[in-house]
Order: sequence, then structure tokens, then C-alpha cells
Amino acid sequence: MIVLHATFPLDPATRNEALDLIENLVEQSQQEDGMVDYRAATDIADSNVVRFFEQYEDADAFEAHSQRDHFQEFEERLPDLLAGEPEVLRFEVDSATELEL
Repeated sequence: MIVLHATFPLDPATRNEALDLIENLVEQSQQEDGMVDYRAATDIADSNVVRFFEQYEDADAFEAHSQRDHFQEFEERLPDLLAGEPEVLRFEVDSATELEL
């Protein structure tokens, strides 16, 4: 499984436009083959920071996602919406277990 955690600092002046674009990206990405989970949320400490959590069945599913029109549109418009450099971490995971709290 491929897991991504991405952090995007949004420009406050374009925040609403960015959130609309992100909402569309999440909705369409969740429908992709090979997608385990795809979510975005604003940070509770800074509402201008959006964090993505993405899980793909494998590297092929991740690669396919990066070629989709909705991702390409997001990637193309992203530089105009950011207030700083994004951070993207990729993890290759052999197994995952749900923990009981």
C-alpha cells in the first residue's frame, strides 16, 4: 500500500477557491480504482492549512491518480493558491492494523 500525507499552506486571499477545488478533487479521487481512502481536512490550529491523507492499493494506483484530469487541474492551479511550500510524505506500507481505543 502507498500512503501519502500532504500539507498545503493556502493563501488566505484564495482560500475559498482552493477549498472548492480540493472538494472536487477529493470527490473524484474517492471514485478511482485502487483508491483505499482519500481525504482532506483543514488544520484546527490554522484554517489556512489543508492536510491530505491518501491510501492507494499499490504504486500503479498512485501513478494512475497522478494522471487523472482532476488531479492535473489541481496541480496546475496549485501554485496560485499556496502561501508557501507544500510538504508531501510518501510511505510504502506492508500492512496496517486497526487499533482499538
